[in-house]
Amino acid sequence: MKKLDYPFKKEDILDLRVGDMVLITGKLFTGRDAVHKRLHDGVKSPVDLQNQIIYHCGPVVIGDKKKGFEVKAAGPTTSIREEPYQWEVMRDYGIVGVIGKGGMGPKTLKGCSDYGCVYMHAIGGAAQVLAEKIKSVDNVYWEDLGSPEAIWELTVEEFPVVITMDAHGGSLHEKVQASSEEELKKYL
Repeated sequence: MKKLDYPFKKEDILDLRVGDMVLITGKLFTGRDAVHKRLHDGVKSPVDLQNQIIYHCGPVVIGDKKKGFEVKAAGPTTSIREEPYQWEVMRDYGIVGVIGKGGMGPKTLKGCSDYGCVYMHAIGGAAQVLAEKIKSVDNVYWEDLGSPEAIWELTVEEFPVVITMDAHGGSLHEKVQASSEEELKKYL
């Protein structure tokens, strides 16, 4: 088990390989479809995403800015929906990691290699367990997009992920696809 602590450093990201299990402690910023589309359309991010991690997540959050927020559920969103935009966000904002579920495609894999980024898989179906790893909600941005689509700034402790795309061109998703196709050929 590897540890990735905030502030995130490019050299630590480059040390990660497909299959590594990692515990993240520090900042995460959520970002789903509306955030990626807005960034793609040229709207400047309200936060500096350089060397940050984006979590494809629409958390269930209660509370408000005056009384404080509490995250009740924080499971990963299916990442492939961000495939048209993710590589551009890597390039334009200097993020070092993306967390989601289900994997991403060739544009994102190339972006990981070109810009020194990793794709990390969080456990689907474990939204309440993952919410327990969130120690605080530090801010919320772009609330006009609605709660699940807003950018939530979170502090996490030992948030568990698995590296499924690395900065060296490795992709667990490609390996699984190739293995599945080979197995299917046996039955056709």
